[in-house]
Amino acid sequence: MNLTARPLDIAVIILYLLGMAGLGIWFSRRNTTTEQYFLGGRSFPGWAIGLSMLGTSISSVTFLAFPAAAYTLDWRQLISNLTLPFVAVLAVIVFIPFFRRGKTTSAFEYLGDRFGPGARLYGTLSFILLQLIRLGKVLFLVSIPVSLITGLDIWIVIVFVGVFISLYTIAGGIGAVIWTDVVQSIVLWIGGIICFLTVVTHLPNGFSQILEVGSANSKFDVGSMGFNLSERTFWTVALLGIVSWLTMYSSDQNVVQRYLAAKSLKEARKATTIYSIIAVPTWAFFFFLGTCVFVFYTVFPNETVDGLDADTVFPYFILTEIPVGVTGLVIAGVLAAAMSSLDSSINAVATIFTVDLMKPYLAKGRDDRFYLRMAKMIAVLASVVMILGAIFFSSIEKESMNDLSWIVASVFGGCLLGLFMAGFFTTRIGNRSALIGLAGAIVLNIYLGVSAAGWLPASITAPVHSYWTGILVNLAFLIIAGLVSCFTGRNSKDLKGLTVWTMEGIKDESN
Repeated sequence: MNLTARPLDIAVIILYLLGMAGLGIWFSRRNTTTEQYFLGGRSFPGWAIGLSMLGTSISSVTFLAFPAAAYTLDWRQLISNLTLPFVAVLAVIVFIPFFRRGKTTSAFEYLGDRFGPGARLYGTLSFILLQLIRLGKVLFLVSIPVSLITGLDIWIVIVFVGVFISLYTIAGGIGAVIWTDVVQSIVLWIGGIICFLTVVTHLPNGFSQILEVGSANSKFDVGSMGFNLSERTFWTVALLGIVSWLTMYSSDQNVVQRYLAAKSLKEARKATTIYSIIAVPTWAFFFFLGTCVFVFYTVFPNETVDGLDADTVFPYFILTEIPVGVTGLVIAGVLAAAMSSLDSSINAVATIFTVDLMKPYLAKGRDDRFYLRMAKMIAVLASVVMILGAIFFSSIEKESMNDLSWIVASVFGGCLLGLFMAGFFTTRIGNRSALIGLAGAIVLNIYLGVSAAGWLPASITAPVHSYWTGILVNLAFLIIAGLVSCFTGRNSKDLKGLTVWTMEGIKDESN
């Protein structure tokens, strides 16, 4: 499918990109220490952190993959996101005070304090792996509409967009990440609203026709209400959502880094509350956009659309139905969605690698200037992996990128959630029982991952959907670690400030 490049649209996109680059250059002047590069001096207001959290989590998965999932199936994959507010309450009460109990920089410093270096190393490597996979996936998605509007091969677009995002992120540090995220969250919503209004104004019966045709084609369904381990039922996706958000709020460096970058405990809690309030309507809106596009092409059939992949339909709609110039703004919204996610992940990988691997193991005892240089070099390497990963994702078959996202998160997510929950809420599970539990959970994770990939004979393949992998692995860790702790005796380690039962007297010392 080839569409003619429109100079006005391209001009709008270039202006937007130059604006983001300018922010990166501006903040690069302030990055003279790792503290400033990773946390911005711990000085950000809650409202900015909240919008940055939204920008980080929505990505181009929201702008492109959510509509694709709704277009090709229904709303069942939205259910996982509706569980967010319930988990956010726990984050505000429990998780944020834990991470702000001292001058920490990384989420996995807590695991080291609670369970020792083995658990910290596992958490670090697991997070880095997931983020590198996510970087490639998101960059691939955002390259689709840019490739269509410019007529360039998608590989060329992946390299260009990847290099551009990397430059301002590496230069600007967390300051550039957070403030560009604020702008990008606003631009993303503007782009989505333009698409919605375009559909409504073109349909003969307007908004009511979206509801009518969508309902007639079961596009608002949320999946079977049965309980089946081998299918994406309502309860499967809801449980996956709870596990996903618990993991995000308790152990995702992208989020924890924002807890720590806020100027106070109050502002960190405000940020999480703001994010939780605006995130659910944002996700629901973009699922609704997918339904809108389905209705549009049901009312106005298009042979070209019939031959497109699900992930390409919405970009095609943007480029063929939205007026010239305005299309550029919508594409800027797509870019905003991706950039706000990619810059956060690149910075988080650089932070984790430096704080959890370089400082304690690979280059101990060096000065801060050395670690700042290394952090920027690691960000460069993460960017290269991101570009190569996006090229790989562009060459494989998948139902939709949102579906593939859940499979990747479940199979490679490991048992980080189990580790943090055991750390926060138990006193009996200690270093030894945690490591034994980790070993058992990793074996199960490998088996379920290989099974999900279809590499085992049918007779020994696990009869569960790959979505369940993360849930089962975390449960296995908690069960094994809990049982082992019953035989190894009580944990003799001083746990002051490390569990909900021993937090008394621990204050926010991050200011």
